[in-house]
Order: sequence, then structure tokens, then C-alpha cells
Amino acid sequence: RIGPGDVLSVRVWNQEAMSLPRARVRDDGKISVPFLQDVEAAARTPAELATVLKARLQAFVVTPVITVTLEELRPLRIPVMGEVVHPGVFELDRKAGVLVALAAAGGFTEFAHRDRVHVLRYQVPLGAPAPLRVRFDYAALARGERAAASFRLRDGDVVVVD
Repeated sequence: RIGPGDVLSVRVWNQEAMSLPRARVRDDGKISVPFLQDVEAAARTPAELATVLKARLQAFVVTPVITVTLEELRPLRIPVMGEVVHPGVFELDRKAGVLVALAAAGGFTEFAHRDRVHVLRYQVPLGAPAPLRVRFDYAALARGERAAASFRLRDGDVVVVD
């Protein structure tokens, strides 16, 4: 699904003036398309967006052929809080794990408990009574133990160090 911050390419076959080589989805979930103004892109797949654009462009082009591709995924924005050197929200690669988030925050303070690293994951559906709390031990993360090393952060996750 397309989300705010993603970069799209919109190609209208044989209509370069209507094409967008690179369009970043704005925070409001829309992109600006020539002749159409703002079009809602967020929460749609590229194929769904192409269908919407085709229907709207038929007023200007006879049987438009449209290709929408996802050129660049938005980075994860992960808050890292607690006993880390630089708490804050960090933009991380979509394949990032807990170690990458800890490194972005500058590592542990002298008061951190290295066996009390948690990821709070808000599960679907939203409004669940409490987030899922996944505990990690830094030593297991550093050794690359199977479960710890394969854990990937997702949108909405929060890393907390006690």
C-alpha cells in the first residue's frame, strides 16, 4: 500500500506532459497530477491508483494507458526512548531491526539495563487495549541469535530501553 513519503512514478503512455517521473506522496496522502490537481494516493496499491487515474484522465485522453510504480519506499520513523544517549524519532531503512534503532539513538546510557530493551508494537486492529511488548536482551541481539536477529521493526513500533 502506498503511504505518505513514498515516491511514485506515474507514466501516461504517449502523453509526457501528463506523466510524473517522480512524485512524493504528501503528508495528506495526495499527489498532484497535471490536469487532475490533487489525487488521493495513500492506502491504495499502485494498480488501484492507476485505475483511478485512468478513469479521471479519460476526460482528456482517449483510452489512456497508465503505469504507476513505487520508486522509493518511505523510511520507517521509529521513536527510541528511555536510557539511550539521544532519544528521539529516527528515520530508518525499512529492513531495520532493533540494533539499528539503538545505534541511531547513540547506544545506551550508563544507567541502561541491557537486558530490558522493549519494542512496543501496536497490533491491528487499532484501539487494542494494550500494545504487544517484545523484550530483547542486548547480548542476544549483538550475537545475532536467530529470533532476535530476524525481528524487523514496523511502522508504529516504539523502542524503549529501561
